[in-house]
Amino acid sequence: MRFMILVKATAASEAGEMPKASLMAAMGAYHEELARAGVLLDATGLQPSSKGWRVRYSRGQRSVIDGPFAETKELIAGYTLIQVRSREEAMEWARRFPAPFGDEADGEIEVRQLYELEDFEPSPELERFRELEAGRR
Repeated sequence: MRFMILVKATAASEAGEMPKASLMAAMGAYHEELARAGVLLDATGLQPSSKGWRVRYSRGQRSVIDGPFAETKELIAGYTLIQVRSREEAMEWARRFPAPFGDEADGEIEVRQLYELEDFEPSPELERFRELEAGRR
């Protein structure tokens, strides 16, 4: 089972403020622990939305909207992707996640389970995804 731990953005992260050394140390230790346990798949921070864009789809048309985006509470500042045996194990790892902006600042993480190919009904389209996944390995 794969889970993504999403770090919600704040005004500080959207301003491009870099984390303090103490936070980098805490995050490094946490991610090293995930790696030693064999559950870490990927993790990184995201640059502010001012350096990104969105693609909006409407009635068959696409339009590009450059950042920054106004609603910070809807933005993601980073993520950690883990693969564990159960929802309970993912929850235990999430409880141990360091305060994402340091102990003195407000912050929030959200944890979401990823779909696996086994969650979908068998079909020729699904087999194309299986082939892509096999090719990545």
